[in-house]
Amino acid sequence: MSEHVADESTIFETPLVEVDLGLRSDATVYAKVEWFNLYDAPHGGGSVKSRIAKGMLDGAEARGDLAPGDTVIEPTSGNTGSEIARLASARGYAVEIVMPDNAAGGKVEAVRDAGAEIHFVDADLGYDAVIERCEEIVAADPDAYYRPNQYENPDNPGTHERTTAPEIHEATDGDVTHFVAGVGTGGTITGTGRGLTELTDDAVEVVGFEPDEPLHAIDGLKYLKTGDHYHPDTYDESVLDRREYVSTGDAYDRARALRDWYQDEAVPVADPGQHALETVREHLRVDGQFVVGTSAGAGAAAVAALDEGGALADDDVVVFMLCDRGDKYADIPLWEEYL
Repeated sequence: MSEHVADESTIFETPLVEVDLGLRSDATVYAKVEWFNLYDAPHGGGSVKSRIAKGMLDGAEARGDLAPGDTVIEPTSGNTGSEIARLASARGYAVEIVMPDNAAGGKVEAVRDAGAEIHFVDADLGYDAVIERCEEIVAADPDAYYRPNQYENPDNPGTHERTTAPEIHEATDGDVTHFVAGVGTGGTITGTGRGLTELTDDAVEVVGFEPDEPLHAIDGLKYLKTGDHYHPDTYDESVLDRREYVSTGDAYDRARALRDWYQDEAVPVADPGQHALETVREHLRVDGQFVVGTSAGAGAAAVAALDEGGALADDDVVVFMLCDRGDKYADIPLWEEYL
């Protein structure tokens, strides 16, 4: 078990910051800073997946699906695994995580730090092979394991519908016009999109984005556009009003542009969430740099694509997700020259 105790009270009510993406329109763009879930945890703080890790474990315990002595197992590209490992280990469960062998080093270390056992799968086999390996392990001893299954568990989108959506609605005073999120399990876009659609009386436009090709390096996202790819049950495409497709190069360029823009400028905090403003300012940066994860850069690219396509008006209010912080990616091309 990890020596680090996961402080679940820091999950939810994350800050909202205003970012300048150099758009043609005068639309206001906000980003929801999700590493403030478990912000003080080592290896980059928490992530957007801290929300569903808590939601799925809470739901499993309430239903009696997860009991003392069970081992929690989950396939992941990194963030869900680290967050499940942190929370489940702190609650006293043994944890096993199945992940590709090219996962970002910060995510791997976060899982190890939590005391979880890791099963690595050759990344060249594709992410579906990670899921298949997890299924094989469970099938060998089904009574020993509880798998939250982020790809099928309704507590994944349900947590976002109950928490992320009302947080965004409240922090923008109900003025949000566009919500932009990537598709991995589809839980964030599905749950938050549903919640905001209801809260705004269908006035919000829900925009999902995916990588533009199967072989990509945008962590946490799935390519679903063509081919025979696993489609998560947690992804309800009917919630979407629009789709965008983002290249790895554009995602990385946009992440670096945010770093460059705010190298000498303060990042405006629109709403600190549950945190003190001083805490937000302290944990926004890494070594003085505003560095974000690969999917956050992809979110910025998707917002820019909306703007370039003429889909944003000057009075629009756009919200996208900064799913995790850049120090989890210090060993990959995104930030290896910067951190």
